Amino acid sequence: MDLPPAVTETNLEGVALLRRGKVRDIYELGERLLIVATDRISAFDSVLGSGIPLKGSVLTALSLFWFERLDAASSNHLVTADVGEMGETVAPHAALLRGRSMLVRKADVIPVECVVRGYLAGSGWKEYRERGSVCGIELPEGLLESSRLPEPVFTPSIKAESGHDENISFEQACEMHGSEMVTQLRDRSIALYREAAEYAAGRGIIICDTKFEWGMADGSPILIDEVLTPDSSRFWPSDQYQPGGPQPSFDKQYVRDWLVTESGWNKEPPAPALPQHVIERTAEKYLDAYRRLTGRDHLP
Repeated sequence: MDLPPAVTETNLEGVALLRRGKVRDIYELGERLLIVATDRISAFDSVLGSGIPLKGSVLTALSLFWFERLDAASSNHLVTADVGEMGETVAPHAALLRGRSMLVRKADVIPVECVVRGYLAGSGWKEYRERGSVCGIELPEGLLESSRLPEPVFTPSIKAESGHDENISFEQACEMHGSEMVTQLRDRSIALYREAAEYAAGRGIIICDTKFEWGMADGSPILIDEVLTPDSSRFWPSDQYQPGGPQPSFDKQYVRDWLVTESGWNKEPPAPALPQHVIERTAEKYLDAYRRLTGRDHLP
């Protein structure tokens, strides 16, 4: 597979770097933020030693697609993804930024990851086996790994002091941020999931679960960060779906599997570099998800 070099870090001369996340570099532009999606990839809370070429472009293009496609996503932080409209400060960096950046409104991040699950997988499956529930929500008996749930469920999480995601109950989230706010986030997150899942089903993809992030702007919560990408969601090919075990996926589960079964890594930093065949296969999966969901052959 002929891939361009991975962009694992950006340094935009003349633009103030605010912070680097696991994947995104965020710059200060007055009343706006410039979010640049790099090709970094993380697993088990560590950034790996290799990037995945075009990954940042896929994350950006899919988020833009969903922002425009979903009625429930209309209240979001996007100002523009057109580098030509981002101002003179970033103009010298247009070639690097094109296709992997968004100019967005500033918002006060609500520190709860709003996870919606339509199927039983990951930490949800683990808890169900132990307690018959997910984040305190009782589920029917007899479900299998990857079973479809009777209804999508809202299972929030927070970052624990260790840096790992920690599932919490709806009630705990309400104690932290107020029942009115958390109820609104739950209802809006589930509406987003339902709308996206219905659309994706028509494109041959099951959205197993996904997480949304919200921020406060002008007194109201708006959708921020990425939306329904292979980094924030589990995408499964519907024609291969078979409950009773793990499913083939379009996300970074392929990387996690290699790390667990072949790398010998103990999940403590520093994370290892990936072999070329894993890099190429992962890039293919991200691009395949983009093509299937958007119906487009090429990235913008």
